[in-house]
Amino acid sequence: MATPLVVSEVAKSFTMHLRDGIRLPVVENVSFSVAAGECAVLGGPSGIGKSSILKMLYGNYSVDTGQVLITHNDVTVDIASADPRSVLTIRRDVVGYVSQFLRTVPRVAAVDVVAEPLLAKGVAHEEARDCAGDLLARLNLPERLWSLPPATFSGGEQQRVNIARGFITDHPLLLLDEPTASLDAANRAVVVDLIRAKKEAGTALLGIFHDQDVREAVADRIIDVSLFSAPKEAA
Repeated sequence: MATPLVVSEVAKSFTMHLRDGIRLPVVENVSFSVAAGECAVLGGPSGIGKSSILKMLYGNYSVDTGQVLITHNDVTVDIASADPRSVLTIRRDVVGYVSQFLRTVPRVAAVDVVAEPLLAKGVAHEEARDCAGDLLARLNLPERLWSLPPATFSGGEQQRVNIARGFITDHPLLLLDEPTASLDAANRAVVVDLIRAKKEAGTALLGIFHDQDVREAVADRIIDVSLFSAPKEAA
């Protein structure tokens, strides 16, 4: 089975420039891989560095040391050292990401927010919107809201748009940062079904799930992030 993600000896810290350059270590020696068709889950208490790991894998956070190896067109790319153009290409073609918060261009309709990743991959506009509508309907977002900007929605409605946008493509790797945190039981069940479908299609998934029932329903393996926790004393 293919292994689209390999993380090797990654470390991350933050420098507090407004506090005399104090360095705050987050994680160190983070090493794991995720196989195609597997859903691995980052486990451990809040504040241990789980979201920071996902952000490093997506290229939102820089990496102090180590490698984040992702396969793109049969070529292995190290996201930790890749140039910005390469990172954007990897995001378009390989890595999907459902974050905790929806960030969109103001005044863009929800259906177009969801369709945008398909449009970026060259899918026709009508086909992309149809796929977006199918996902929004499956996630129980009323059709009367599809033409409205998500900024006007409740937190749970925004998260359903966020999930639909993340799941609409066939990215080989999908990162999930608490996708069910603001959902009711019915929509949590829909997300579980979506994750299972991705696994069956061969997608590698890496997620954070604080909901124990969801975690138990989707996780093939738990990666204990506390094993990578860096000492908290300033260096």
